[in-house]
Amino acid sequence: MTYSIVARDPDTGELGVGVQTCMFAVGTIVPWAKSGVGAVATQAFAEAAYGWRCLEQLDQGRTSAEALDAARAVDPGAAIRQVGVVDAQGRAASFTGASCIDHAGNQLGSGYTVQGNMLASPEVWPAMASAYEGASGPLADRLLAALYAGEAEGGDARGRLSAALLVVDGQPHEHPGEGVLVDLRVDHHDAPLDELARLLDARGAFDAGLRSYAELMDGRPDAAVASAAAALARLPDDENFRFAHGIATVLAGDIGAGRSELRALVAARPSWETIIRSFAAQGLLTLPGGVTVDSLLA
Repeated sequence: MTYSIVARDPDTGELGVGVQTCMFAVGTIVPWAKSGVGAVATQAFAEAAYGWRCLEQLDQGRTSAEALDAARAVDPGAAIRQVGVVDAQGRAASFTGASCIDHAGNQLGSGYTVQGNMLASPEVWPAMASAYEGASGPLADRLLAALYAGEAEGGDARGRLSAALLVVDGQPHEHPGEGVLVDLRVDHHDAPLDELARLLDARGAFDAGLRSYAELMDGRPDAAVASAAAALARLPDDENFRFAHGIATVLAGDIGAGRSELRALVAARPSWETIIRSFAAQGLLTLPGGVTVDSLLA
């Protein structure tokens, strides 16, 4: 009913899971990952405990195979489970229970494992492995390429409904939840992988857009202009990025262009004026000498 890939990027140390299925909200069940520790996909008649049990074992220094064996040992229903695990050293382990619904199987590769059950074809998981090995770019992109390859071979025998991507960095962190790089979920959609791809691109835009705000706060308006422009190249109508770009342009010295951008923003949505004035009133926006909020917006 589900197919997934669990992998570690050997260059960055990032760990991640990509998954698609014909069930609702797969991202709430299958993918598990902890920065600097490992990643897990638990599926078939999924038992969520495999996620935290395997990560707990990995955090204690066990290998992926040892962690998976320990989790299976306390599961009386292991025959109907399918699980893949990759640890922080890139060691992969997986199993397909004897009672999983055909077509079902798994395949290990260097730093990754692919697995699927209730699939339209036994070619699904080998195609995923081949696509992952042949893909380039960030780990999230390579995971998505593997999912598309699985879909091209028929994917879930029942169709498609939800998908998810989870990627964490390769360094351990002190606090739970830190180090999450990508956490995207499509819970109910006719084309979940296409929607996941769109969200992944939007995430890239928001990374650049949020960076522009940080650069503004750090007093680096030229850098903020470039980051906001990069965000707008992906999402040209996003008002948050238009605001950041307009303010950064003013602070970088091109007052006329920045003023035009901010006035257009306010004209389309007047409530932006309140936000701009509040930024100034709270000391979060220090305008160049001779420039006031009134002169920008009037």
